[in-house]
Amino acid sequence: MKKTLFLTMVISGIFLNAFAQQVKFTEFDLDNGLHVILHQDKTAPVVAVSVMYHVGSKDEETERTGFAHFFEHLLFEGSENMKRGEFMQIVSSNGGQNNANTSQDRTFYYNIFPSNQLELGLWLESERMLHPKIDEVGVKTQNEVVKEEKRLRVDNSPYGKFTENIFKHLFDGHPYRWQPIGAMEHLDAAKLNEFLAFFKKYYAPNNAVLTIAGDIDVAKTKSLVKKYFDEVPKGDPVVRQKYTLKPIEKEIIDTAYDANIQIPAIFAAYRVPGMKSRDSQILGLISNLLSAGGSSRLSTKMVDDKKTAIQVAAFNYTLEDYGAYITLALPNNNTPLNDLLKDIDEEVVRLQTDLISEAEYTKLQNQFENSYISANSRMIGVAENLANGYSFYDKNTNEINEQLDQIKTVTREEIREVARKYLNKNQRVVLYYLPKK
Repeated sequence: MKKTLFLTMVISGIFLNAFAQQVKFTEFDLDNGLHVILHQDKTAPVVAVSVMYHVGSKDEETERTGFAHFFEHLLFEGSENMKRGEFMQIVSSNGGQNNANTSQDRTFYYNIFPSNQLELGLWLESERMLHPKIDEVGVKTQNEVVKEEKRLRVDNSPYGKFTENIFKHLFDGHPYRWQPIGAMEHLDAAKLNEFLAFFKKYYAPNNAVLTIAGDIDVAKTKSLVKKYFDEVPKGDPVVRQKYTLKPIEKEIIDTAYDANIQIPAIFAAYRVPGMKSRDSQILGLISNLLSAGGSSRLSTKMVDDKKTAIQVAAFNYTLEDYGAYITLALPNNNTPLNDLLKDIDEEVVRLQTDLISEAEYTKLQNQFENSYISANSRMIGVAENLANGYSFYDKNTNEINEQLDQIKTVTREEIREVARKYLNKNQRVVLYYLPKK
């Protein structure tokens, strides 16, 4: 048995190390400013074709929130060479799948096809970029779709508005204070010319990254990219306003009510640096230490030992300009919310006071490597991470290959110092999230 277990561990180690090898890629720019990244992987006859536009809810006007997320839907309406609603039908009928998502900072469209349909994927994305169908019919149709999504995922979802209630305090003075779903009254009031202007400004090739990952021939793919994207006109440079927020120096306490819940929750959130900061990476490790898995500090203490919580979590909500470090707990057996907050605070103070053990440090390193391997085990994951590196890490596409080495240089002393620097009571928002009677 021991021999079998040892052999399994050796094989697993080889497997993980193989996946942890460097991600090779080729990148170039078209004359219109479109940045193109190609990654060849012939292990399966699959290809991911993706476009990341550097536009999110932070690029919206105060009275026109929700535009970026709205375009996530609107740009599936069709094009001059495609009937309305035909986009998804074309994908599925050719053995593919597609989707899109929007954050505060970017919008990401992707298609996954059998590799012999690469050209189709490129044509679809070039149609979306070159001449999409943006008219009154499509706007009205997608307006109803977005309203239904908001009802489903936010208005009628348990705890669906906690980020909204936290971010309005944490990012007061920054567009992060509203959520990507936006306000429906803003979309209702918008005119067609406003949607056309938003598209022209942000969905140009010089504000986008085209990433193709999978079973491809690099030279042939370059030719196909030029064939379908060379004619897309270059847009004006996007000039973004820079926001510098004043530090939070006094604890902010708020209460929110939710008719969709029966169990209350308590949140404590801290404003932290943006995603490319080294401190942001360290805060991610702190999150794992506190709440990743059943053996994490908060779970062991509050769920297993004291049985005061049915759920407890800590996570680093990473964004481009700033981030939000959020802790939360749901009570068990009617435990007072302040008792839960006290238990969480004790673990934070422990982090700020004592170095974590060598065993915990090794565990954190292993957890990060496993998550890194998992994120890059599928072609769409590789495509997204390559695009992220170029878009948000000073055009450093190779950031995908530097993550593991960077984490390995983090010390236990740095973990303690980052906890001392950002996770203090006078720097946070505390939200009591209660059932609405």
